[in-house]
Amino acid sequence: MAAIVTYTGYFFTGYAALVMFFHILGLISSKAAFVARSLAMYISILISSIFGLGAAVILSAIGKRGLSQWAVARCFKYCMYVGTGLTFDIEDPKNHLGTARPAVFIGPHQTEVDLLMLGCMFPQYCSVTAKSQLKKIPFLGWFMTLSGAVFIDRKNSKDARQAMQGAGEEIKNKKQSVYMFPEGTRSYTKEPTMLPFKKGAFHLAVQAQVPIVPVVVANYSHIYSIKEMLFKSGSVPCKVLDPIPTTGLTAADVDELTRETREVMLKEMIALTEKARGKTAPQAAPLLKKQNGVTKASGSDMRVAA
Repeated sequence: MAAIVTYTGYFFTGYAALVMFFHILGLISSKAAFVARSLAMYISILISSIFGLGAAVILSAIGKRGLSQWAVARCFKYCMYVGTGLTFDIEDPKNHLGTARPAVFIGPHQTEVDLLMLGCMFPQYCSVTAKSQLKKIPFLGWFMTLSGAVFIDRKNSKDARQAMQGAGEEIKNKKQSVYMFPEGTRSYTKEPTMLPFKKGAFHLAVQAQVPIVPVVVANYSHIYSIKEMLFKSGSVPCKVLDPIPTTGLTAADVDELTRETREVMLKEMIALTEKARGKTAPQAAPLLKKQNGVTKASGSDMRVAA
């Protein structure tokens, strides 16, 4: 046991020294700063996952399992601020994060740094949905399993439907909210736009008859871009919008609900991006399609994935 503690100490000391080395180089090279903050992000994930394992066990033992993911989210928030100097400034004037429960929270998925956005805004008694492959990752997968995350196998539609049904039951029976990325994957866009929304989150909200709470984040490609090896410190604005009720809606209303929600989120995303950059943000060009021989524009804010 003593040897494990000793070698663990060596590992973290050496890792911290490596991060500091690249931070110093970062004063003259933006790519070195990218490496430094990326290393800090990876170790923050490891530290938070280890912390989360202990927190999940303890909180489950005292009947507070629903707080597990909130606890690890805040741990990650503070680890990342110390290691990278990056945070998300949450604007929630009506305290929807504290009062909207149960609910389906949704937000854009730009990059892996969205983990930090979750760390800053994640509400109590909320769980995430995740790819089933994450279950196999040491520490992170163990924590997510213990804390009640909903794993979805996107390669198996039958399992996905069962997972959604289980999430719906969790929401209704335990008043446990769920956070989902309706785009389904990272967009890595440099402009304030979003990929087409998948309908799973909206079907789930309608099935459980709970509100959808959109959480909008400014495009932060000027702060983080893996393609350009850019990773800066700073603050990214994030706004919690008013809940969208689903009471009385059915599966037949999901298409319209998805389109309207995306339109509201995209409009706010553009405004937040302009606020973050201090100038008018470029917008994605509309799609063009032909109808009866006439070329018409169909704005990207109207795209919905089947």
